[in-house]
Amino acid sequence: MELSLTNILKTFLSTIWQMKELLIPFIGLMLLMGVYYLLNTIIKNRKQKEWFSEKKKIKELQNLSPAEFETYIAELFNEMGYVSVVTGGSGDGGIDVEAKKDGKTHYVQCKKFITSKVPVGAVRDFYGAISDKADGGKGYFITTNVFTLDAEKFAEDKPIELVDRFKLMEYMKLVNKKVPETVEKSLNETVCPKCKSALVERKGKYGAFMGCSNYPKCKYTEKN
Repeated sequence: MELSLTNILKTFLSTIWQMKELLIPFIGLMLLMGVYYLLNTIIKNRKQKEWFSEKKKIKELQNLSPAEFETYIAELFNEMGYVSVVTGGSGDGGIDVEAKKDGKTHYVQCKKFITSKVPVGAVRDFYGAISDKADGGKGYFITTNVFTLDAEKFAEDKPIELVDRFKLMEYMKLVNKKVPETVEKSLNETVCPKCKSALVERKGKYGAFMGCSNYPKCKYTEKN
């Protein structure tokens, strides 16, 4: 019985040795497939994490007040090498930020679109506001959402760069710009029904009243 098992083992090893030219490539192929699967899983998980991270950042930007968002974009352009200033306010004509670089002035509009796409009318109005100002510079329409196809087509031959949420993320990655931390609004805090900014107490000719913190861009008021 022992001799029989020895012969079987010898026969098996001999067969394996004879098949080595086939087994070595097969084993190599299996190893390569294993490495490919592992790398593919790592890349997929990394992309998934980046997607969730970017989605969280967009949500944080959308939670900023209009004035905070404009300030954030001005700071972003400063970190990209521009000299920027927030110009949003009464009679701004749709221009929220002016950014200067290399002797040219560029005009920026900031819109926090959350559920709806930016329509062509908004882009057309912005172009009307900068068409007689852009002298070698261009306009940047920045949103936390995306643009309609009509809006993209309208801007194709215009000195306007449409910056949707995906391109905005690229800008932020370029200079490693983080979203500012905001203080959560308490349940008792009054919010402006027009622009969702906080209402603050102000004093006027006839006494105290509540006014929008985004004044003068938003002029909503109510009795205290």
